[in-house]
Amino acid sequence: SHIMSEYVRMTDTERDQIDQDAQIFMRTCADAIHQLRTEAHKGVQSAQVKEHRTAVLDFIEDYLKRVCKLYSEQRAIRVKRVIDKKRL
Repeated sequence: SHIMSEYVRMTDTERDQIDQDAQIFMRTCADAIHQLRTEAHKGVQSAQVKEHRTAVLDFIEDYLKRVCKLYSEQRAIRVKRVIDKKRL
């Protein structure tokens, strides 16, 4: 109930700022993964090291995609609630 009471007190402006910050953060993470992927194989001779780095980056990228999907679903719920509230 404590969490819900804090949620109720949050203004739409605060929620919008959190959404904006989250989108910037997710974009920054995606850019960082892309940059790491570009630099991951420079100077590496071992095929095993290349495969390992590729697998790790694939895992991180997949995790970010799942986080983004969860964020999008939660945001859609929020938008739906706002629309429903306006209809009333």
